[in-house]
Amino acid sequence: MLTAERRQYILNVLRRDGKVVARQLSEELNLSEDTIRRDLRDLDGDGLLQRVHGGALPCAPATPTFKVRQEQLSQAKLAIAQAAAQMVRDGQVVILDGGTTNVQVARHLSPELHATIITNSPPLAEALEGHPHVEVVMLGGRLYKHSLVTVGAPALEALRMIRADLYMPGICSVHPEIGMSAENLEESYIQRAMIACSAEVIALVSPEKLNKAYPYIITPLSELTEIITERSVPDEMLEPYRVLGLTITRA
Repeated sequence: MLTAERRQYILNVLRRDGKVVARQLSEELNLSEDTIRRDLRDLDGDGLLQRVHGGALPCAPATPTFKVRQEQLSQAKLAIAQAAAQMVRDGQVVILDGGTTNVQVARHLSPELHATIITNSPPLAEALEGHPHVEVVMLGGRLYKHSLVTVGAPALEALRMIRADLYMPGICSVHPEIGMSAENLEESYIQRAMIACSAEVIALVSPEKLNKAYPYIITPLSELTEIITERSVPDEMLEPYRVLGLTITRA
């Protein structure tokens, strides 16, 4: 089998099974694991998969800038945001991080809601400027311009002083084995701290970020309470998350 044929075979297995295991590929193709690992390394370098220990996973899509994502807001993300907004209760302290979906959560909170929203997203804070009963706490730090969120030591230090009822991560990918992951290292530190200070964690995951992995691991899925995703996601794709004990809401 030629190198190009072998690598296409690997990508076909990845599409079919949602992962590849180096040992299994070695046995199927009667090749050494070293050869398979070289193929996975090169395919990872080409951006065609995400290498993990023992094999590889599908790559999560590269995240466009916040401005581009705002312009491309899908009906799926809007539906997820509307469902998430209904889960916020009076008197709660809620952490909403960056992302276009979470900005929509803020915009769809009930005007009768009395709550405190903690965020590292200036656009989200601005979306709540006119809400009559929501107090907004803005985390400081360096502005990561790509995602329009604050990161760094000031945000981490502030989170150590917070005990939130609920955290809704909006910028992440989830995978049953790898857990929740992020594309940016500094964002992953912030999200990890947000999870650590929250009683419940409900991840807002658009379909393209299910069963995908970014380079920086935030947490295993055992730290999540629930996942909200889009209504059209098939049951078989969601079953591994249910097996882990997660509540799944399709909006």
